[in-house]
Amino acid sequence: MNAIIEGAKVMAKGQITLPKDIREKLGVGTGDRLVLMWDGERVVMMNAALFTMRALQGSLEGAAAQAGIASEDDVAELVSGLRTQPGGA
Repeated sequence: MNAIIEGAKVMAKGQITLPKDIREKLGVGTGDRLVLMWDGERVVMMNAALFTMRALQGSLEGAAAQAGIASEDDVAELVSGLRTQPGGA
């Protein structure tokens, strides 16, 4: 496990300042959101956008196979069919 060990002080309103190394590893900056997850004895922190993308990918896993999409040609055929329908792009 690669680890960056930094100290962070909890302030009166429960706020902490994330050290620069941690912010860089998370890919977050001012105004970005984080997801905090309780995992037994520790808290896991993730960039909220990355967490959301991974959750979406997980929920869609296997959807292409279920829809019978096995190749890029299948995707192109599906898109072409959708475009020819009324209201298509």
